[in-house]
Amino acid sequence: MAKKKYYVVWDGVNPGIYDSWNDCQLQIKGYDGAKYKSFETREEAEKASASSPYAYIGKKAPGKTPKLDSYPKEVVDNSLAVDAACSGNPGPMEYRGVHIASGQEIFRFGPMKGTNNIGEFLALVHGLALLKQKGFDMPIYSDSVNAISWVKQKKCKTKLPRTKETEELFRIIERAEKWLQTNNYSTTILKWETKVWGEIPADFGRK
Repeated sequence: MAKKKYYVVWDGVNPGIYDSWNDCQLQIKGYDGAKYKSFETREEAEKASASSPYAYIGKKAPGKTPKLDSYPKEVVDNSLAVDAACSGNPGPMEYRGVHIASGQEIFRFGPMKGTNNIGEFLALVHGLALLKQKGFDMPIYSDSVNAISWVKQKKCKTKLPRTKETEELFRIIERAEKWLQTNNYSTTILKWETKVWGEIPADFGRK
């Protein structure tokens, strides 16, 4: 069972403390300049809520994200790492993007029934779209050969059946494919070498 978290929204539709990721998302989705962060306890969240967001945003939780100096010099520190997790295949799928230098979670989606490969694909497209929208010039790391290949082909080649249960997911996939087909981007996509560097910083730590 997933450990409960508390989400502080400093800048959003309705700033405050929320005890579910879905409720937090409602306050930050589409809100320009939203500032938020998750905490392990209500006490930590209340303390943070009463303080400046800059005292917390960009701060890494101990033991959650490897220190930057633990990566080889070839790893670009000012970059975005994306990864997905899926409990079963198919099963509840989610993905996220993490800024490598700061360890800050930039975006998160799910859970929704899907597969790990679909999550990896959507995470990569989400990252590309976000960086283009914000005008950020940084590469994206993915540890998924399939996702990188699918993005280059502008097609999610999943074998997951399209059913009533997966219809919403397939609509999201179609939006991602359409974005790839109608947008040019200059972002460099890099393969994260897990065997050499360890788990990608966006890893969910469930292995």
